Amino acid sequence: MKSFWQSPAVRMGLSISVATGLYGLSFGALSVAAGLDFWQTMALSLLMYTGGSQFAFVGVLAGGGAPASALGAASLLGVRNAIYGMQLNALLRPAGWLKPLAAQLTIDESTATATAQADAGEQRRGFWTAAIGVFVVWNLCTALGAWAGNALGDPRQFGLDGAAVAAFLALLWPRLRQRQAGALAVVCALVTVLAIPLVPPGLPILIAALVAAGWGLWSQGKR
Repeated sequence: MKSFWQSPAVRMGLSISVATGLYGLSFGALSVAAGLDFWQTMALSLLMYTGGSQFAFVGVLAGGGAPASALGAASLLGVRNAIYGMQLNALLRPAGWLKPLAAQLTIDESTATATAQADAGEQRRGFWTAAIGVFVVWNLCTALGAWAGNALGDPRQFGLDGAAVAAFLALLWPRLRQRQAGALAVVCALVTVLAIPLVPPGLPILIAALVAAGWGLWSQGKR
């Protein structure tokens, strides 16, 4: 047991669990502000369980978009988890009931913790520590945030109706350090702004996502 707690992968997984899980407070409050109730909010965290997709979902709803548009935006962002899953399946080789569990718990943080390790044992310890830790802390914080959001009353009094976009940008900002990522963000933002007066709410973000996907395919084809 002592060696387990001294594992660098376990320590990394636990620290990531706390740091990431606390974002659930924001998600819970923002989800309620977007019009979802407590149990709908908890269903998103328990079943969808991918932070970027969840913030995108409530962000579209908060902006007046249709549920179908919100689901489309969330699904496009969630595609990356399928790619992570293929990588981790080859890396960790989960078997039996662990395979569907690992698929549900495969997110940015659990993938990053596992792939940052060189040793196979550390990769497994890192993945499961981050996977289970983030899931538990995220859902506990989602419940607390949703409860607090309900207790506040009308979210517009506190500016929460527009905070979903700000929270999503906070998650996105660290990923924009590379020049190509920054350029893509500018192009997608411009496409979104141009599309807003032309299409119903919720569709501009889907159009921007398709532009980003096209950019990615074009970039891969050039290599």
